Amino acid sequence: MKLIHRLGLISLILILGGCFSMNGEQEKSLRMDTAEAKKDEYYARVQDYTGEEYTLPNGKKTGRIANDNKEIVDAAIKDFFLENYKTEVIVHNIVGNVDGATVFVESVGEPNFYSTAIIPIDVQNEKILTDQVWSLEGEVERGIITGLYALAYQEEFANLDQLLTGLAEAYGFTSKTIEAIENTSAAGYERVYYFVTGSRYQLEEIWKTYLEEPDMTHSDWREMFEVLEFDPDAIGFGLHLFMADENVEPSQEVLEAVVEAIEEADDIPNGSYGIHLHDNRINKRVADGNKENSISHSYPDYIIKE
Repeated sequence: MKLIHRLGLISLILILGGCFSMNGEQEKSLRMDTAEAKKDEYYARVQDYTGEEYTLPNGKKTGRIANDNKEIVDAAIKDFFLENYKTEVIVHNIVGNVDGATVFVESVGEPNFYSTAIIPIDVQNEKILTDQVWSLEGEVERGIITGLYALAYQEEFANLDQLLTGLAEAYGFTSKTIEAIENTSAAGYERVYYFVTGSRYQLEEIWKTYLEEPDMTHSDWREMFEVLEFDPDAIGFGLHLFMADENVEPSQEVLEAVVEAIEEADDIPNGSYGIHLHDNRINKRVADGNKENSISHSYPDYIIKE
């Protein structure tokens, strides 16, 4: 028994000794394996990401309650947008937050935009407070403005879409999926390569007119935008582009090619353009590509088109 005990003790010492005497390459390999595991936990290939993993802080319980009562939430949100913004919407995603649920929606038809509304929940009684729906200040108004801007300048927006699609094919970058946008975006008018923001105050007359006359034609809206003669910084374009291949760093050459193409284009919408280029990975929980290695041509050096 003593011999067996001694052999067992020697084996244990050898095993522990092996762990504590790893060479530098072994230690480096272990750190890399841990980093990769963490990366897979929090990040996904942007081409695969649909927004299903998107979360908000302290929203697990409220999210369950809201999704268990999806029909009630759906009806309350649709009523809220119709009553307050003269807009029919479809619900794409319901995500729990600390006091209720944030509901991601898209307008039906034109103007097209993405937004959210918040529906409070009585957690103790698991009750949906359908009469207390609200939206973040100015968010829906900005969405309406950008949707109407895209409606008024359809040809210019089509030119921008075509330009970016051609650049993506030529320089090997890609974008979020449309599913990710539907499930996580509240940016206003958005397409896979960019989203548009609008000044609620500089373009106040636009969204107020929409609430009074939502059925105006695109030519009417174009005339109204032109009469306002707004500053270029009243409309902002945020381009968030991703390298198409995995394990490839964002390329300065690619970024500069996009910057040059936007600067030289004379048939795209007026506004201020900020361009961001990320690697292939997107944070699953926040739907964001920004990381330490991301590169950009943005504030304070926006590209101004006017």
